[in-house]
Amino acid sequence: MKFVAIPLTALALLASSSAMASEELAKQKACLACHQVAAKLVGPAYKDVAAKYKDDKGAEAKLATKIRAGGVGVWGQIPMPANPAVSEAEAKALAKWVLAMK
Repeated sequence: MKFVAIPLTALALLASSSAMASEELAKQKACLACHQVAAKLVGPAYKDVAAKYKDDKGAEAKLATKIRAGGVGVWGQIPMPANPAVSEAEAKALAKWVLAMK
């Protein structure tokens, strides 16, 4: 039984550190200046974004593109500025993190 518990514990730690890493990345890239996890700030709450795109198979790619290129109109007329300092890999990690919100 101990042999099963150790890998499961390791997986849980890896999953939580991955989520933490994305939150830290969101802080580093100034995403949290306009967004919060559970409440609308300037932009929508991440939980609202996750709910809106929950059945969209292409959501991760769409959001990763929007994170880097910016956009306007989906959540109102306040534009989300482009963030070219975010790499494609970072944008994908952030999009995956946002879409994992419940």
